[in-house]
Amino acid sequence: MSHEGIATRSVMRSVAFLGASALAVSVLAGCSDPDPAGRPLAGQDIAPAARAEIADGGTLHWAVDAVPETLNTFQSDADTTTTRIAQATLPSMFRFDAAGRPERNPAYLESAKVVETEPKQVVLYKLNQQAVWSDGREIGAADFAAQWRALSGKDSAYWTARNAGYDRIEKIQRGDNDLEVRVTFGQPYADWRSLFSPLYPKEVMGTPDSFNDGARRKLKVSAGPFVLKSIDRKAGEVLLTRNPRWWGERAKLNEIVLRAVPRDERAAALAAGDLDLAEVDPAAAKRIALAAPPRPQSPSAGGSATPLMGPERRSLTPAQKRDKARFRGFEVRKSLEPAYTQLALNGGEGPLADERVRRGVARALDREKLAKLVLSPLGLPAEPVGSHLALSGQAAYADNSGAIGGQDTAEAQALLADAGWVPGGPVEKRKKGEKAAGSEADKPKKGSGSEKSEKHSEKDSDKESGKKGDKDSEKESGKKDSAKDSDGGDDGAYIVGEDNKADGDEGEHLAQDGKQYGSKQLQQGGVPGAYAPQGTAAPAGAAVRPLAKDGKALTLRFVVPQGEGSQSLRTVADRIGIMLKRVGIRTEISKVSDESYFKDHIASGQYDLALYSWPTSAYPATDARPIYAKPVPAADGSLNVEQNYTRVGTDQVDQLFDQAIATLDESESRSLIRKADSRIWAAAGSIPLYQRPQLTAARTNIANAGAFGFGTPLFEDMGFLKKGSGAPAPSSQG
Repeated sequence: MSHEGIATRSVMRSVAFLGASALAVSVLAGCSDPDPAGRPLAGQDIAPAARAEIADGGTLHWAVDAVPETLNTFQSDADTTTTRIAQATLPSMFRFDAAGRPERNPAYLESAKVVETEPKQVVLYKLNQQAVWSDGREIGAADFAAQWRALSGKDSAYWTARNAGYDRIEKIQRGDNDLEVRVTFGQPYADWRSLFSPLYPKEVMGTPDSFNDGARRKLKVSAGPFVLKSIDRKAGEVLLTRNPRWWGERAKLNEIVLRAVPRDERAAALAAGDLDLAEVDPAAAKRIALAAPPRPQSPSAGGSATPLMGPERRSLTPAQKRDKARFRGFEVRKSLEPAYTQLALNGGEGPLADERVRRGVARALDREKLAKLVLSPLGLPAEPVGSHLALSGQAAYADNSGAIGGQDTAEAQALLADAGWVPGGPVEKRKKGEKAAGSEADKPKKGSGSEKSEKHSEKDSDKESGKKGDKDSEKESGKKDSAKDSDGGDDGAYIVGEDNKADGDEGEHLAQDGKQYGSKQLQQGGVPGAYAPQGTAAPAGAAVRPLAKDGKALTLRFVVPQGEGSQSLRTVADRIGIMLKRVGIRTEISKVSDESYFKDHIASGQYDLALYSWPTSAYPATDARPIYAKPVPAADGSLNVEQNYTRVGTDQVDQLFDQAIATLDESESRSLIRKADSRIWAAAGSIPLYQRPQLTAARTNIANAGAFGFGTPLFEDMGFLKKGSGAPAPSSQG
């Protein structure tokens, strides 16, 4: 789960019943299509090259968010860097192809298949006979068994973050020889391919002490193209070196240095030659893209090879010319992450506890415009996401958004009226300190992480470095943060729907890179009234009387993160506020610190509306169930929501997940997942909006690395192109 600027935790992949009318909606729009999953909207953009074209040697400096607290991906504080290290150094029985579908990893597996279904499901793994740990020991059944015992959930001494799937295993045995492993399941398990990826050695999984503490700081034994050489926490670096015992294709690189660099400092680090590869935000990507013309579209890039929309190269400003020189030798590779951003509607309390109100909110949204707002300026396919459980190209994907319906103002207003919210109804004046009709939770007090909100006409910042040249570039690109206090709402929050704030129509490119346009831009051809100064008259016919019920206006508290990496989320929140105003719903937008966003607001239910992202999985029956499971009362009287932070769930969705995980017929399992998704749409606890952009700055002569999209990186194939290829020589090549 993540929002822009906050790392996704890969480990955690990361109460109203539906009415009969909702369930009557067609479950599978387009189910006559032989493959409703389609193709990925954007493919990998990694500058593919044959191994013969890549030089032997060199050190790749790759930016990460942080040095990991643990090297054990099955612990709760594992992060994306933990996963990256595991991908380079540990076995995975299955990896993901460019469409996000699991495929057998031939480096470790000759075959893996279900060989028995009655009386029990049995999976037989036949291991690559050359596969050995870095100490020379063969990978075998003892390693599989140790990992199962550690993750089964039966021994509480193991501090595991999750045991999904391992808890269904009954026993693990050696097969006919040392290269065969027989796994017998006590209950059928459709997602068996998700297991043992990564696989840790028995030296790590064998005892609680080695699991809990031993693998947090070091990996004594590994089995990948690279091994972990050292971790320098003071310098913020992780060093990976070639594994001399690797039996596969020899790694082209000598070393990979994973360097912790904050997102807002990466452009400066790239310009200084300290990094070769780094994910960057849209503002930095546009600056870097000035240095290299767009590459010809390659088969791997798919729809992502269209150029970033930015300034005209022939009329660059002085700051842009400096950027063009500063980032010479770099280019931007782009795709879409295997993750999507959603609008979450807290159904635990307040007006959104009524399904009709949630559905009214959903029908007020134009998801296509929201996707275009974020993705079109980046030259990426701007199609709204049609599923909660998979993305286009993944096996379980189908566009089930028809279960809720598209944007329809009249239908939205009818649903809200049915719930008792009347346009222009009498509104009692709130007494000082009294709450609105949104979330029943108190707003965060000073010091709790809440920050004063900005007006709609403010410009968000994107500080890249302390250098004068970088500051000039930020001013040129409109990334200036005025950080003014708002006078339009309580506790510094501003209310969309009061005093004509944020009125008007939506422009296709109103916000690029999260930038919010002010009156100057509007005068130069922007959309009148969209972000006009206070007092600007609304367009004719735009006024909609606010909805009210029992003397209270329908005002929903919209919580957004205030960090520099979350500009696009705030822009999307503003646009959603405009859309909701058109059906009479006011939104009170509150910016809170990144540190408190999830813990103090999302997880604790202190919000009405929020934007955050979920990664999708090739195994939705396993990984998505905790996100959409119906909350149940715990023994202490509290509500156990697992990861369902919207507090909206149904028994039918739970049953469909249970059925999908227990069938070994892959076609039937996918059908059940799609039915579950259709019912999740109808319950309107969350509304998927758009697939997240993935922007990676890379030296132009780095091959087989960049924006990986769905695919698992092949670390042994990464490297620098041989000299004479036409690309500049890297400063870090050895």
